[in-house]
Amino acid sequence: MEHAPATEQYADRPLPEHVLTSGWRVALIIASFSISLPAFLNGAQTSMALGFRDAVLAALLAGLILCLGACLTAIISVRTRLTTYLLVQRSFGRRGAALVNLVVALVHYGWFGVNVSFFGGAMVAAIAQLYEVQVSFATCVVIGSVLMTVSTIYGFRTLERLALVAVPLLGAILLAVCVAAVRRHGVVLAPSASPPVPMNFGIALSALIGGNMLTVAAMPDLSRYIRSTRGAVSAMALSFPFAAPLLMVLAALPALATGQTDIMALIVGFGFGVPALAMLVLSCWTINAANLYSASLSLTATFPKVPTWAFTLLGGAIGAGFALAGIIDAFIPFLLFLGLIIPPIAAIYVIDGFTRFRGVDAATTLREMPLVRWPAIATWVASVAIALGAKRFDLTLTGVPVFDATLIAATVYGGLLLALRNRKPAPAAL
Repeated sequence: MEHAPATEQYADRPLPEHVLTSGWRVALIIASFSISLPAFLNGAQTSMALGFRDAVLAALLAGLILCLGACLTAIISVRTRLTTYLLVQRSFGRRGAALVNLVVALVHYGWFGVNVSFFGGAMVAAIAQLYEVQVSFATCVVIGSVLMTVSTIYGFRTLERLALVAVPLLGAILLAVCVAAVRRHGVVLAPSASPPVPMNFGIALSALIGGNMLTVAAMPDLSRYIRSTRGAVSAMALSFPFAAPLLMVLAALPALATGQTDIMALIVGFGFGVPALAMLVLSCWTINAANLYSASLSLTATFPKVPTWAFTLLGGAIGAGFALAGIIDAFIPFLLFLGLIIPPIAAIYVIDGFTRFRGVDAATTLREMPLVRWPAIATWVASVAIALGAKRFDLTLTGVPVFDATLIAATVYGGLLLALRNRKPAPAAL
């Protein structure tokens, strides 16, 4: 879902010291990731199911848990100065990492589908207000996907700079919607009698975490630029624990007051008009350019003979397909799915960072990577399969699916490392 310029520089080796920066700069970037339309929808649906108090509590816990996970991935990146891709490669092997990259790219395409759905809804509302003409959602999605794809290929740098403007303006719009809803309808704290997505606290917590797990897993692309591990921990502490509950408040109050989770309907209903809808369009556009760009870089590293623009075109088509298939209507299940498949990846490379590669020169580990590391592949596949099976039959270890997936992965992988340690003591031989 996110992009950092770090993916372009020193992508195949550790960072040099002269490019390092302060942790607070990274904290601001991370916090800005939380200001998005999918995060608003997530918070609105959660609050309708749980009520204000429990929704904010879930967001606070999610922020703390995301902070903890991000601290671990960030510490590994500061110690090694490696990108997420290289950390995954040395844990899964050069060819094994290709499987992970394919899945991560598909996740980015899924996020593209979510955001282009918001784009389509905003365009439908804007055209209706300007011209009093009803256009189909599907038409707007297709047009939006084409424009986003082409602009990513030819003008990504311009869109990246526009994102610096779009994020704070989107935050201002969400704040204005919240204030308008409270003024008109008062403060409502009780959950909805018929929420759009019924869920218990554990499912809500897992969805909130799942919505940000790709950011946590890919944190090394940003955090490797931080000067020290203390600065990395400070950056995480200044971002997730504050951003998550704040956005929940901005989403919960208007949703509970109006019974509406559709941001486009709220903007039109409160009379903010076309300028606000234009900001939503810009926000979706810039975020989706980042999704296509990140996925294309990942796949190009896996399949270097295929040009990057081909993967961008493919991603735009797949993302549009997701949107037309109704991914926005299955948003919470999508987030729960992310909470099952992404955490094991991060758990594996974090465990490796604290065990197999602890004290080992990072550049050396890159030279000694095998083609496939079967313990990592087996752990990831097994943990996802077990977690999906358990969810299918309503079985749980902790009551929170994302915790189950992470705990299973850590236990299985730790057990495999212990079993193999005596037979293959050298880190690179595993």
